[in-house]
Amino acid sequence: MRRTPVGQGRENFRRAVSLRGAERFALPPVAAADQPQSMSANGAEVPFAVRIAASWAWRVGLILVVSAAIVYLLGQISLLVIPLSIAGLLASLLLPVTHFLRRYGVPNGLAVGMTVLGFILAIILALSLVGRQLALGFANLWGEVIAGVRQIQDWLSQGPLGLTTAQIDQYLRDAVDTVQNNSSSIVSSALSFGSSAGHFAAGALLTVFALIFFLLEGQRIWRFVVGLAPRAARLAIDGAGRRGWASMASYVRVQMFVAFVDAVGIGAGAAILGVPLALPLGVLVFLGSFIPIVGALVTGFVAVILALVANGWVNALIMLAIVLAVQQVEGHILQPLIMGPAVALHPLAVVLAVAGGTLLAGIPGALFSVPLLAVTNTMVRYIARRAWETDPLVQPQAAAPGEPAPPQPEDPKKEDIT
Repeated sequence: MRRTPVGQGRENFRRAVSLRGAERFALPPVAAADQPQSMSANGAEVPFAVRIAASWAWRVGLILVVSAAIVYLLGQISLLVIPLSIAGLLASLLLPVTHFLRRYGVPNGLAVGMTVLGFILAIILALSLVGRQLALGFANLWGEVIAGVRQIQDWLSQGPLGLTTAQIDQYLRDAVDTVQNNSSSIVSSALSFGSSAGHFAAGALLTVFALIFFLLEGQRIWRFVVGLAPRAARLAIDGAGRRGWASMASYVRVQMFVAFVDAVGIGAGAAILGVPLALPLGVLVFLGSFIPIVGALVTGFVAVILALVANGWVNALIMLAIVLAVQQVEGHILQPLIMGPAVALHPLAVVLAVAGGTLLAGIPGALFSVPLLAVTNTMVRYIARRAWETDPLVQPQAAAPGEPAPPQPEDPKKEDIT
């Protein structure tokens, strides 16, 4: 039998120990499916980070394309979408009034009729007060308007421009000739305005019609919408929709408070400066605050013009400063800090929502961007934490906020909705 040298035997012993230790402490083999694929289908090497970025890119791109298509399609039927959206906002505001009347024994239909008619009469009375007071005020200020026009003519002739009367008359004749030469475009613009006015009237009628049914049969309409979803998703959709409705109602109430602050600020400033028609001006500001951008510009312009005509340009500049200060307080303090917590949104999100909605859809986008974002945020949070499993509002006999609990026909069994 052949003997192994001592040195070689020791070396073999070390190798055996090393192999046994490696086998003992070795990690289990990784399956081929768990290993990162560094080779694409065509054999080219693609880094792992690039593949992850590409996966995110096409998914995000698909979401953006679908969102753009939805916005485009909604824009094509804006005559239906905008009145329904306004009716939803008004219903969230007026529903507590209807519920109050029902609580004291008023029938459902009569309560809805009283609520809607009272709201319409309040709007008409406010507009009539503003229009009548402004008409009387401007009639009394007509002499001052004529005097102001004469002052402008004197400034043009005696001021730094040094225009003579003949030159001013020539400029006026050129302006008249320009209007006559562009009469066709002016007529087309007038026809377009008439079409817009017709669309506005149709939208107003549709808003009132939808508002009546939202208040009258809102619970039934919502049950129908929930019933379109699969059984397993009905509880989640029901609870998320109710929470979103509550967020929208909070938004409307806070918006009314912001409009009231604007009206008090500008109206009080006008009264302190001695600007005539301060009270109807405050009412006009309150109504105009619900129309983003255009409402603030128009009401502020009216306030400055009144101050200019009645008290001169110094008073008008002070009134302009007051209007700008109130609007800055609204835009940078009241809107983000008060409306943000009310609708569970960060102040930056409120500002970005208004700016983004304005860029995408103009005035309607600015009007509906914040409530839409608030409702979406509330619904997503509700579904993400599975809150419907412990939410008492989604029990079979639960009612919508502000409405009595009607019977729930054909409710699925509890074990079928989990």
